[in-house]
Amino acid sequence: MTQSASSTLEAPGRVLITKIGLDGHDRGSRIVASYLRDAGFEVIYTPPWQSIEAVVNVALQEDVELIGVSTLATDHLVIPDLVRALAAAELDDIAVLVGGIVPESEQPLLLDTGVKAIFGPGATRDEIVAVAQSAIADVRALRGAIK
Repeated sequence: MTQSASSTLEAPGRVLITKIGLDGHDRGSRIVASYLRDAGFEVIYTPPWQSIEAVVNVALQEDVELIGVSTLATDHLVIPDLVRALAAAELDDIAVLVGGIVPESEQPLLLDTGVKAIFGPGATRDEIVAVAQSAIADVRALRGAIK
C-alpha cells in the first residue's frame, strides 16, 4: 500500500535545548525539553554550562532546525554572539528561541539579532509548542527555497 503525499505526516522537527554560560539552573530547560518531546519533536538536550562553540558544533552534528536557549542570568547577552557564530558556520537558517529571564528593555537586542521569540515565566506549553512549530516551518520553507 502506498501513502499519498497528503496523508504522510512530516516530522515535527529536530530541536536543541541548551544553556550557555555559567547559569546552571536547568529546571526550566528540562521542562521545555519535555514539552517539545511530548509534542513529538526530536529533542537534543545538553547539560548546562555550554560554550557558544559547543552549541554550534552540536547544532551542526545533529542537523537541528531550532535552538532553544534557556537563561536565568545575564547569559542572554551572549545570544547575539551565538546568532553570529551560527551565521559564520553557515547555519544561519536555524531558528533561535530564548526562554527565561530577559529584561524587557533588553529584548529588542535579541529580537533585532534574529531571535524568533522570547518566552518569560508563565509561558504555556501550548505557546511554546506553537511557536516552535511555526519557527521550524519557516526554517523548512527557507531551506526548501535554497535547494
